[in-house]
Order: sequence, then C-alpha cells, then structure tokens
Amino acid sequence: MTLHDTMIEMGDRAVAAERQLTTLGTRRKNLILEAMADSLDASRAQIKEANARDMAAGREAGLSDAMLDRLLLSDKRMDTMISGVRALVALKDPVGEKISRWIRPNSLVINKIRTPIGVIGIIFESRPNVTVDAAALCFKTSNAVILRGGREAIESNIALVNALQAGGALKGLPPHSIQLITTLDHDAVRELVQLQGRVDLVIPRGGKALIRAVTEQAHVPVIKHYQGVCHIYVDVEANQAQALDIIENAKCSRPGVCNAIETVLVHEAIAAEFLPKLDERLTAKRVELRGDEAACAIVPTWVPATPEDWDAEYLDLILAVGVVPTLDDAVDHINRHGSHHSDGIVTTDEAAQTAFNQQVDSACVYSNASTRFTDGGEFGMGAEIGISTDKLHARGPMGLEELTTYKYIILGDGQIRT
Repeated sequence: MTLHDTMIEMGDRAVAAERQLTTLGTRRKNLILEAMADSLDASRAQIKEANARDMAAGREAGLSDAMLDRLLLSDKRMDTMISGVRALVALKDPVGEKISRWIRPNSLVINKIRTPIGVIGIIFESRPNVTVDAAALCFKTSNAVILRGGREAIESNIALVNALQAGGALKGLPPHSIQLITTLDHDAVRELVQLQGRVDLVIPRGGKALIRAVTEQAHVPVIKHYQGVCHIYVDVEANQAQALDIIENAKCSRPGVCNAIETVLVHEAIAAEFLPKLDERLTAKRVELRGDEAACAIVPTWVPATPEDWDAEYLDLILAVGVVPTLDDAVDHINRHGSHHSDGIVTTDEAAQTAFNQQVDSACVYSNASTRFTDGGEFGMGAEIGISTDKLHARGPMGLEELTTYKYIILGDGQIRT
C-alpha cells in the first residue's frame, strides 16, 4: 500500500470514528478518559523506556539541552500528563451546549448548538506530552484525531498512543478515534493536510519551517500554533526588582517552550541603572545576552545583536535586549518582530498598562506577570491543544470550547417561506 493510500485509509477510519463519537454522552466519555489515565499510569515503565530510547537517539543526533528538555518524560511530567487527563473529566463538556435560542415571528424556533469540528489533524515537534493532551482534548469534544509527532519522539509517541487506545477500549472508545502516523516520511504531512473531505482542521505546532510547509501545502483549514517570539518591556515606571524576577522566570524556568521570552526591551531612561542588574541576574543563570548598540554601550561584555536576533525564537538560554526611547517604540518593535503569541509590560503606571494592552497585537498580553502563564492549565481551561497565534476561530490557549464549532437546529411546525 502506498503512503497516499495509507493516509486515505486513516482519514476514512477517522471519519467513521467521529460519527461514533458523536453518539457518546458525557458520562461515557468521562469513563473512557479515566480508563485512559489509568492505562497511562499502568504503562509508565514502558513509556519511560521508550522515552529513554528517544533521549539517547536525541543526544546522538546532537539535540540541544533545551530540545532534550522538551523531549524528556520525567516522573513529574508523567504525573502532570495523567492528572491533566483526569482533570478533563471534571470540566464541562461543551458538545451539545445551547449557545443561544430565539423564536421568529413565524414561530420557527432557532437553536445555535455547539458541535464537534469532526476530524482534526495535529502536527507537532519534540514534546511527547502534546500527544496525550491533544488526544484527550479531542476525545472530550467528540473529535477524532490523527497525530503526527516529530521523529525525535517517535518511540515515546507510539507508547503513549498504545496506552491511550488500550485503556480507552476497555470502556468503549470507538476504534480509530485516536490515530498516530508512525512513518517518518515527510510526505505524510503533505498527505495529511490535503485530505479534503476526511480531515476538517489541521493544527500545526512548531517552528517556521513546519508552519510554512503546512500552510503552503494545506487543502484544509489550518489554525497555526506559531513560534513564540515573546517579549517583556520594562517601562520607565517599572518596579525593577519585580521586573528582574519576571524576566528570570520567563526566560530561565523552561527556555525551550513557546511561552518563554526571547527579547527584553528597556526604556532608555532607566537602562543605565537596570541593565547591569539584568546582567548580574541572568549571567548567573548562564544566559547569553545579546544587546543592541545602546545596551552594549552600557554592558560592553554582551554580544552585539544582529538584525536576525530580533526575530529569533532561540528556545535556549539566549536573550536579546534592546533599549527603546518610548512605550510606543516598544509596541512598534513587538508588533513588527513578535509572533503575536505572548508579550508583557512591567510598570506601575496604569496609563502605560492600558496603552500597552490596547496596542500590542498578541493573543496574550500581560501586565506585571511572566509570559510563562500562557497555558491552558494555568488559565483554568484544563489541558490545551496549543496556543493559536491566528485571529479567526480561536486565539491564545485552545481548550475544549475552541475545539468545537456550532450549527443551527431549526424547529418548525409546517412553516413555508413566502
């Protein structure tokens, strides 16, 4: 069977599974989710062994420390994954929710009802926990899912999907509700995003190359989980101690994730005072600092930034630092160089906060807080499918509600249009 035929078969199976999923009530779905969580826990040893094989292959392939961190499934991360699946049980099932209802003068009753999207293809890199989050979220919203992870996590992803399928089957998970593309052939991505009539939506999560390939090749709708070129702007009225804490957390807590910051902008009026403090704080954390001309004049040991640095998603302990004359200049820089993911201001000036919040064109805009909170769990949405940097249908963390669409159900009593 050719790759094309294989992908068509996966699409047909997903369509059949999605039809069965629409018949499952919330109670049944929750029982299946609990069984999936139990199976993940029971399969912990096999999953960690598979992850160890991926980690060894990653080291041999020369993956960076940050990328290896994204790949690692520690016991703590396994616990978080499992608890994330269980947490979905307690969350409201949006499928079937009546969004609105009204009656027309001719007595037609029009109901706007939340429904599954259908079959969702998810393409992602590195982080195997995405496999579980995506599968569980899609299942809770009665969507069938076809997963395509990166080659660096193939062993981990196979073990995770096997556990989800085995556990779910015990409580009635429809066959092929959760499918994983196991071939490493890059053409599988092209085949997936061109499955018109079989796939209703594709969500790519990854870097520029992946997003570009998907959007250029897709014949089905795409919601992009684009790169995280995130910023913190330190205003002239900032609490500088607070700014240092926020920047350290946003850069150093997990540098290899999309909500970590890549650039700090500092108001010129406080740059001479603040930048040496920033240097002391972050060099102690082994961060490489790359500054513009004004920043390097204040801290000459920094690496001079290149034009490419302002658009870079390092996913590593590297930070670009620029000095700006005004808040407006900071906003202009963020809107021009950012990825519209997560950006923040540190200031005690409420007018500056308001201006920043209104003018920065990003999915998540923070005042006096770390960008690392851009996460479905941190927002109280449970697990998330990704962070949409698009503006249509969904923006920011995509939880259960964002994985649904709606339809109109119209109830009549013989009305005809005249």
